[in-house]
Amino acid sequence: MTDQPRLRPDAEIGPTLIAIGRSMLAPAAFDEPSDAAAIHAFRRAMKRWRAFLRLLQPLLGEEALRLRHEARDLARKLASARDAQAALDALADLEGDYAPLSPTATNTLRTRIEALRSAAESMSLTADAREDLRAVLARTIDAVEHWPLQQATFHDVAVGLAEGYRRARGAMPSDWSAVAAEDLHAFRQRVVVHRYQMELAEPLWPRLGRMWVGEAQRLRERLGKHQDLAVLASLLAPKAPLARWRSRLLPAIEARQRDHIEAAMRLSGRLFAERPKAFQRRLEALWESRAGRS
Repeated sequence: MTDQPRLRPDAEIGPTLIAIGRSMLAPAAFDEPSDAAAIHAFRRAMKRWRAFLRLLQPLLGEEALRLRHEARDLARKLASARDAQAALDALADLEGDYAPLSPTATNTLRTRIEALRSAAESMSLTADAREDLRAVLARTIDAVEHWPLQQATFHDVAVGLAEGYRRARGAMPSDWSAVAAEDLHAFRQRVVVHRYQMELAEPLWPRLGRMWVGEAQRLRERLGKHQDLAVLASLLAPKAPLARWRSRLLPAIEARQRDHIEAAMRLSGRLFAERPKAFQRRLEALWESRAGRS
């Protein structure tokens, strides 16, 4: 967004990074009108925040690691509610040609999942929990104001961006036809980090930067939909809450997951074609070019 702090060649890097960190935490407050919206907004904010902390870890050391683990633990407190929402998203993903159930049966199943979500939300997002999370966020914002980033340069940022790119590229499956679910999930996690980190680089080349982030987002969505379907499948296990629908849903889930894997393979090939060192050199060259014009 244009009103958010952004890296610029005519501004000091350290104060800008602090301003960016502060702005990332502001939307994490629970001001959404519903528990479901609040949980989604908070978890998304924590993913962006953790990606930012990973980029800055060489500069902040143990402080970045501590804050990243704290953010992870906060997000995990809301995981059960998110799992139920993921199952609802997966059910929606099975509509159209993949729909294995009649409209009546689908509505019955959706109602059951919504009940699971409501129960999880009421247990995880209590008034006390909201206040606790707000208190942690307030302490974190205070810590950001004292980050020792006075000597930070764009080279430090480029190194961090290249490392995020390298980690995602290195986790890309070598054999998509036989990739294990846990490996695909790990790849998705690293793509999410790369996607959020690359928002910092958008101002360097706005049109291409937006295209890059958009491509990473499409890859993230494909991998996320695959994971949502895995969550739904877990609720179909014997003695699980949705076990009665197992025989009708599992074949459709597996077919839809294969489609997502094929699309993710194509997107990954385009996004991670470049070697990490070349990727970093290009970022620094773009920065120098912008600095020369400012």
